[in-house]
Amino acid sequence: GGGGISCVLQDGEVFEKAGVNVSVVSGLLSEEAARQMRSRGKSLKAKDGKLPFCAMGVSSVIHPKNPHVPTMHFNYRYFEIEEADGTKQWWFGGGTDLTPTYLNEEDAVHFHKTLKEACDKHDLKLYPKYKKWCDDYFYIKHRGERRGIGGIFFDDLDSPSKEEVFQFVKSCAKAVVPCYIPIVKRHCHDSFTPEEKLWQQLRRGRYVEFNLVYDRGTKFGLLTPGSRIESILMSLPLTARWEYMHTPPENSKEAEILEVLRNPKDWVH
Repeated sequence: GGGGISCVLQDGEVFEKAGVNVSVVSGLLSEEAARQMRSRGKSLKAKDGKLPFCAMGVSSVIHPKNPHVPTMHFNYRYFEIEEADGTKQWWFGGGTDLTPTYLNEEDAVHFHKTLKEACDKHDLKLYPKYKKWCDDYFYIKHRGERRGIGGIFFDDLDSPSKEEVFQFVKSCAKAVVPCYIPIVKRHCHDSFTPEEKLWQQLRRGRYVEFNLVYDRGTKFGLLTPGSRIESILMSLPLTARWEYMHTPPENSKEAEILEVLRNPKDWVH
């Protein structure tokens, strides 16, 4: 039940592909989705094998044309499940992360500082905890590298109270524009070479690998009966590339970003 709205911009002047999904869905949790949640420690007591749920969220993925403008993703969501005895389990989840093709330290610091300020309004312990969670979550195991330079990520957030968690999530969502748009404006007119565009295509290949193999949101969407596949796969770039055994030269700008993806940095201290 329910549904949502997807809006996608394609072949724009600045963004090659950019999308926003707003979804409000309800129904019965599939067995596979319930199994995933139980593996994270949820004790879900089904009635006659059925678990009614409702979920709502807003998500966006932006893939710019210029290799010097990073890809950005954010998603904030609320989930509720009704158990056999009528009690309801609820939690919030989400995050915002940045995936540059080339490393720009000033951009990385600005992005992380803005997210840290949003977290610090609520608790000084949140940013370091959710920054590490983000680095750990967006990890492409088969490549031994992160998808990008991270940001914040959290899930199963259900304390101290629904209202307090909601206020925190709203602060995070309000930080999306100020953490990202100044970076876009700074670089959207930068010149770039065909070689830099090729490297962007190869990095997008990694983005696709993470989203199709590991991303929980993609998996949940694909496991939900009647889901809209086009909206679930909105996060994929318009173009990407895979070259056999491609390795960037030592001490190159391409090697520099790989080093950070393999060994995440603290950007704000």
